[in-house]
Amino acid sequence: MGEPKGVAEGVPTAVRPDPHPAAGPYPVAWLTICAPYQATPTATSKCLCGRDRSAVGKPRVLALITDHEAHRDTCPLRTPQEGRAAA
Repeated sequence: MGEPKGVAEGVPTAVRPDPHPAAGPYPVAWLTICAPYQATPTATSKCLCGRDRSAVGKPRVLALITDHEAHRDTCPLRTPQEGRAAA
């Protein structure tokens, strides 16, 4: 009995914290915008719920930004599900 042993006799094993904590906030959706100087801007909106949209050109990119922000209120991963108790 005593300290935990590693691969070789007498070599202690380092205990590391879990790299993926089970609780706490984590990213669900990403908005990526690329707007190089004097070039056509592009954007992508992705969410863990399966949403994957893209846009090319300033008017469409601006519309996608607005749509991405609106998705926060309708995403099934962020909104409480029906029948689920509120915290």
